[in-house]
Amino acid sequence: MDTLRKDVLNIYNEKSKVKTPNLDAFSERALVFDNHFIGSTPCMPARRDLMTGRLNFLERSWGPIEPFDETFPKVLQNAKIFTHLTTDHCHYFRQGGEDYINQFTTWDLHRGQEGDPWVSKIKDPEWMPQDFYGRLRKQYQKNRTKWYEDEEKYPTPRTFKSACEWIEDNKDEDNFFLQVEVFDPHEPFDVPSKYMKMYDPEYTGPYFETPIYGESDVPTRAEKYIRNRYSALVTMTDTHFGRLIDKLKELNMFDDTLIIVTSDHGYLLGERGLFGKNYMHNFNELAAIPLMVHDPEGRCENERTEKVSQNVDVMPTILDYFGLEIPADVRGESWYPIFKKQGKKYRKKYALYGAHGITVNVTDGHYTYFRAPNKKNKPLYEYAGIPTTIRHWLGENNPEKIEMGRFLKRTKYPVYKVPIDKPAILDGLGDMSKYTKDNLLFDIKEDPKQVQPIKNKQIEEKYKKIMVEQLRYNDAPEEQYERLNLKNIREKNEQAKRTIKNLDCCTNNSKNVDDKNE
Repeated sequence: MDTLRKDVLNIYNEKSKVKTPNLDAFSERALVFDNHFIGSTPCMPARRDLMTGRLNFLERSWGPIEPFDETFPKVLQNAKIFTHLTTDHCHYFRQGGEDYINQFTTWDLHRGQEGDPWVSKIKDPEWMPQDFYGRLRKQYQKNRTKWYEDEEKYPTPRTFKSACEWIEDNKDEDNFFLQVEVFDPHEPFDVPSKYMKMYDPEYTGPYFETPIYGESDVPTRAEKYIRNRYSALVTMTDTHFGRLIDKLKELNMFDDTLIIVTSDHGYLLGERGLFGKNYMHNFNELAAIPLMVHDPEGRCENERTEKVSQNVDVMPTILDYFGLEIPADVRGESWYPIFKKQGKKYRKKYALYGAHGITVNVTDGHYTYFRAPNKKNKPLYEYAGIPTTIRHWLGENNPEKIEMGRFLKRTKYPVYKVPIDKPAILDGLGDMSKYTKDNLLFDIKEDPKQVQPIKNKQIEEKYKKIMVEQLRYNDAPEEQYERLNLKNIREKNEQAKRTIKNLDCCTNNSKNVDDKNE
């Protein structure tokens, strides 16, 4: 479920008033992860993380599956395991979303979300409010004429229905993977009025379904209303998720099926005085996301874990489930040691996360550390075999500066090295650097809402070192250390490793001499 905030779910926040009875019930048959974080953000970078088991944001921004990527749907196909994707996520079919769907044996798209160029009418839609807050897409207003107030025709209900039909058609089969991916509760927060009556039946202000990214520019009452629209959309999504779970149970498939429920990122709905995502620090409203996993052997049901996890761990977990070898370049960790009560074999201690060209962040579930770039945000490059990004081409404004070569250690495939003046994900926004100009450290055990930054040099130095080590482990391009003012820390880390290595060599040589003397 896209843009599903962790803190709106009763599973994670008992004070939440958002109604999600089906997710609540599912959590009782699943292991709930309390420290699950994003990797790369937003939509397509998060999906590349999920499919490849590697962090996208260190090398590039929004973009396609690359020719050298090894994805888990393809690994499954090569092992004769059938894969299917059903989705209403229109970004798979836009520039910058190439080749994700082709990783699956079959796929199914349900049209109409966001700016999907679906309903083809030159004339403006008949229903266009004159008085509104935020952003109003003409294309979306054209699309919604296909389902206005008819819940079953909205894209997300159609997607869940498609999944139920696929399961019914394939109920007697085994060894398959089904990815059910819904765009809701992503904006625009469009729901039938029956759901709005549950949350805000009295609003009479201007039409408001999509906030504009940046500082909140609407009255307090409108802020409350847009949060209620989001809540209503979460409830509608939960309703149709429940139908999918009911279908699995009806067909006696629920108990012996691995089921993973998660999201890609959150969204600020006026909290911190801001709307949207990407341009600000990755506070927990954006970065801490839900994860619930139902194990087919019934292990860890109705339990919780504080182990740190991310969506890069989905690929190795699925391959582990099917008994397949995990590729060497995967940086995620399988969750199966947790289910087998072999926690010491689960090696992941930290989550590194962010958006390309903005901050880099790290957490261990106790502290979160946000590392700001230097004032020039340089040097900064994107590495791409296919130079597309969200709505345009990489380097189209400075093609003469693009290099090409074998810049990525894990592949011999040549890639473009594109110098970046402004991160692609901030396209269309002004100068947003003021929102990420400071390094911030939080104790999220004591301050889960991250309102009181800590000033502690010793702790910050510790997390700088952790961040450098995580950048190294995740194959970050060398210039990232300079961009983040971490080059000195990296050099000290490398010097310390060389010293330890030399000491080990000396120790081994001494032992050999002693052996000879004996």
